[in-house]
Amino acid sequence: RMGKRRCVPPLEPKLAAGCCGVKKPKLSGSGTHSHGNQTTTVPGSSSGPLQNHQHTDGNNGRENVSDLTLGPGNSPITRMNPTSGALSPLTRPNGTANSTKNLVVTAEMCCYCFDVLYCHLYGFPQPRLPRFTNDPYPLFVTWKTGRDKRLRGCIGTFSAMNLHSGLREYTLTSALKDSRFPPLTREELPKLFCSVSLLTNFEDASDYLDWEVGIHGIRIEFINEKGVKRTATYLPEVAKEQDWDQIQTIDSLLRKGGFKAPITNDFRKTIKLTRYRSEKVTISYAEYMASRQHCFQNGTLHAPPLYNHYS
Repeated sequence: RMGKRRCVPPLEPKLAAGCCGVKKPKLSGSGTHSHGNQTTTVPGSSSGPLQNHQHTDGNNGRENVSDLTLGPGNSPITRMNPTSGALSPLTRPNGTANSTKNLVVTAEMCCYCFDVLYCHLYGFPQPRLPRFTNDPYPLFVTWKTGRDKRLRGCIGTFSAMNLHSGLREYTLTSALKDSRFPPLTREELPKLFCSVSLLTNFEDASDYLDWEVGIHGIRIEFINEKGVKRTATYLPEVAKEQDWDQIQTIDSLLRKGGFKAPITNDFRKTIKLTRYRSEKVTISYAEYMASRQHCFQNGTLHAPPLYNHYS
């Protein structure tokens, strides 16, 4: 089955998202998310590690988009604005985004995110503009830490944002304002991994099963038991990392989107699902330091980058 291809996300103006996962939650948990026309803070699940991610939405109000996390607290408010219609650069002739050809995302984008975070944490001037493309894309910046790569922050936007300003903004938002976690500190830098995801190929799915685990990210829209519209989203890698099938993923999103009633197959059929793909690259702080070695004096962490790598 093939969904209808869209060159822009079929979402309302000014909606943003966070959608990374950690560990395997209990899908029977009642973790919720508040969505709709008001900015609200919703307590996390008391029966499992499903927590909340909150984001702004259009129509003069705000919408929360679900996230999976182990940490307590609610997710930060960010924004999403797909009205620019500038997503066409991501569309591949063959309709795929995981090909090694013509990928837009590069390791240099992650290096730039590390530059921005490093400069902020040490009080240095922000880095010069990078050389990679400044075309507009929806994007996510994810921070993980340690050998087990625990989630440390993940926020992004479905807006088509120019990459230079978008990566700079969401580098700091995901590192410092993900309310599930305390702000990142200087001491944590050596253990960090940075991922940049650029979202592509938005399509209306024919039903809630019209997507593939490990291939598509999904955004669901549904009406809860109180008659309020809710949404929730996962990046493409989340379901695969959690070893979920399609039903488990959908049910997790429903719970984290605030649906508390029993989930029936008939209710699943009422879900409006949008699928998308992403281009993603990840580097470690060690790889970042190796690429920037000539920019640090005597190899010490406290020397400001000279940014000779940018023109």
